[in-house]
Amino acid sequence: MKIDVKKRIFENIRHFGPSVIAVVLIFLGGFYVGSAKNEKNSSFDRPLAYSEDAPDGAEVNPDDVLDFNLYWEVWDSIRTNFIDKNQLSNKDLFYGSLRGLASATDDPYTVFMDPKESKEFTDDLAGTFEGIGAEIGLRNDIITIVAPLDGMPAVKAGLRAGDKVYAIDGESSLGMTVDEAVKKIRGPKNTEVTLTIIRGKEKPKDIIITRSLIAVKSVKTEMRTDGIFVIRVSNFNDDTESLFEEAINTVLLKNPKGIILDLRSNPGGYLDTAVKLASEWVEEGPIVAEQLNNNRRNEYPASGHARLKDFPTVVLVDGGSASASEILAGALRDYKKATLVGTTTFGKGSVQSLQGLSDGSALKVTVAKWLTPAGDFINDKGLEPDVVVEMTLEDLDKELDPQFDKALEILKIKKK
Repeated sequence: MKIDVKKRIFENIRHFGPSVIAVVLIFLGGFYVGSAKNEKNSSFDRPLAYSEDAPDGAEVNPDDVLDFNLYWEVWDSIRTNFIDKNQLSNKDLFYGSLRGLASATDDPYTVFMDPKESKEFTDDLAGTFEGIGAEIGLRNDIITIVAPLDGMPAVKAGLRAGDKVYAIDGESSLGMTVDEAVKKIRGPKNTEVTLTIIRGKEKPKDIIITRSLIAVKSVKTEMRTDGIFVIRVSNFNDDTESLFEEAINTVLLKNPKGIILDLRSNPGGYLDTAVKLASEWVEEGPIVAEQLNNNRRNEYPASGHARLKDFPTVVLVDGGSASASEILAGALRDYKKATLVGTTTFGKGSVQSLQGLSDGSALKVTVAKWLTPAGDFINDKGLEPDVVVEMTLEDLDKELDPQFDKALEILKIKKK
């Protein structure tokens, strides 16, 4: 899958429009077209200064005037003095400086990805990659398991949503970005990775996971003998819309008594897909709104046929339900089209844009906040379910699902 993203994405990325970040362009351009001032240790043409234009009549802020000599001093010092300088390439240093530029925003979702990382990221969206089969996020500056995927190596090894990852193969994960952690956890199939995790108040323990080829269908369905139709959406990926369309056709054919929409451990994905799914319950009105800079607001209206609007629906959520799944659940909650059951969702309320760069690398930038139709900003706090049902360790050990049982109970009551 190429980086030429055609859809908007509401997890860690969204389609990037024609605008770009000027500093980045000037920086990149400077490497290749700047005036050559110092050729002692590098073949690059080097920019020496950068200044943002001040409004007419205003003084230039000294903080907006940059002396790139400092950058080149650091570059030359590393190339000359670093103990393993022969193992460094100019590209390594260049990409590293771009990662630093992104991390200077102090935002865990604004990230530069080199071509290899960019390909891995788009493979994730395509639903095929090699790894452990778990989505991770950053919670209170700690790498956290957001969503171990059904049937994947992470689940088989015993990893659970909410587990805090304190080390990866013995290396502390404190201070790592999500992308850095993903890079270390992912690897070729049939190789092992050891995660040191803390679960609740338990002592740290190591979980050894054998990586595998991960190919996941994002939608699974079941028509139960009691007349309840179950739709499990694990991601909002490339295949979600077509698989969900098949699910709708089955619903219209079978005419179930009610629907359970299971969004537990769903980390998100394409915005357009979340809007279309929500539109199968919501006839009109905004599904989600973006709060952009300069107090601009952008709404995404319902776009479907609301073919499921008359079916009693319960949505299952938990701490692994994030971003696009929170958009869908939030819309159905605000329009009173469904009852939310489970535990508080993850709370991912920011919007990222994705820009594919000329060499196959990519840049993700946080550009907005998103709000539910009722104007609820859920970042960090998440969505509170209408009916709170905890899932205990004992339930998991005994393969019990009290959240699902409560959903069945609610639908049976509604049908009386």
